Parts: sequence; C-alpha cells; structure tokens
Amino acid sequence: MTAWLYEAEVGHRRLERLDDAFTHRLYLWLVDLDDLPRLPTPLRPFARFRSADHLGDPGRSIRENLDAFLAARGIARPARVLMLAHARVLGHVFNPITLYWCRDATGALVAVVAEVHNTYGGRHHYLLDVADDPEAGRARVDKAFYVSPFFPVDGEYRMRVPEPGATLAATVVLRREGATAFVATLRGRRRAATPRAVLAAVVRHPAVTLRVAAAIRHRGVRLWARGVPVVPRTPADSDRGLGRLTG
Repeated sequence: MTAWLYEAEVGHRRLERLDDAFTHRLYLWLVDLDDLPRLPTPLRPFARFRSADHLGDPGRSIRENLDAFLAARGIARPARVLMLAHARVLGHVFNPITLYWCRDATGALVAVVAEVHNTYGGRHHYLLDVADDPEAGRARVDKAFYVSPFFPVDGEYRMRVPEPGATLAATVVLRREGATAFVATLRGRRRAATPRAVLAAVVRHPAVTLRVAAAIRHRGVRLWARGVPVVPRTPADSDRGLGRLTG
C-alpha cells in the first residue's frame, strides 16, 4: 500500500493564563507523494490532493514543490516522501499541520518538514532538525508564524513527530518564558485506504475539514469570552505565500 488512513483523536490543551482543553476525532491520510491515491470516481470528491493547498507553486506538483524547498536548504532530492494531511473534501480543506517525512535511497530519514496553516489563510514551513533522534522525530524550532490569536509569535516548539506506522503518535509543545503554554497531541491507528475504508471514514466524519476549522474557531470564541486577550495579527499573517518558498 502507498496510502493509509488514520482514525485519530486530536487534543489541545492551553496552560497559560487558564487551563483549557478539548479533543475532537477525525481521520487523516498518509500518502506517498510519488503515488497519490487513485480512488473510484464516486469517492474522488472526498479525497483530492492539490498543490495549491500546500507549499510552493500551485502550478507544480506537491512533490516538486517540496523538492525545491529542500534544495533551497541544501538537501538533495529524497527517494521517497510520505505526507500526513487532510485531503480536500467536497471542495474544502484545512490542515492545521501537515507533516512530510523524507528518506533517501537507503531508507535513512534525511528531513522532516512541518507545514503549519492558520485560520486566516496563511502558512509557514519549518525544516525540523531531527538528527539527534531521527526515528523518534524529536526537534526544537523557534516559533516564527502567527497561529492562535491568543499567543504572540515568540517562544519555541518542541516536537515529537515520528513517521507513523501501525499507530500515529505526534506531539507539539509550545514553550514560552520557560513554561509550557500549549500542548497539541495526535493519536491514531492505521488502516489500508481501501474504497470501503474511505467510505466508512467519510460517513463517520462527514465534512471533516470543515468540522476541524469550525472546532478551532468555536474554541477561540470560548477563550475570548473567558477573557483571554487577543494578540493582533499583521497583514503578513494572511499571506498564503503562493509561488514562493517560505520557511
């Protein structure tokens, strides 16, 4: 198989100013960028992968854009790239985070890329240094992009993003001023992306990407109503960065 589904649960916990947590269930795709899924015609509206939804030039493939992103940072073209993401469902997609695992011809992990989207149409790409513990996917990177309206663009992300196998287990922690401000977790189990499994996921999680975006906005309204101050964003926070590399 070159495509898998992960039935997963996302957890968000905010610890700065107040302790607030929520979870929601969804499904994600893990796909080989050289062999994207080819589903039966009736299912295609529920699983489209478009370059415009990810990094770089929308006129090129996702793989071509990722190769260009890596080349600009001195990394040779990987032999294989796996991407964990939502597919476009009925014309809509929202990926809070997309992860790419890049391996060379020997199977060694040569790069991990985290692509972060905010709800204002912006996106940013982090090249993660996992050299100290590649298979565990542990990395630290300075926060450089406006995501939540309740946090400024400062602090450090501590990530654990191992390539998924039978299970999916990823964690992103935001540290600010020596303390943990926010924790996001992603846990799931793999199943083959057969037409039957895809249909079952669509039925269990209808309009999944709309629901994810709505859940994030709903939580934001709740935090605002509880008195958490909003950090204003700048015009650059809505810049989609189409046609060029960001990072």
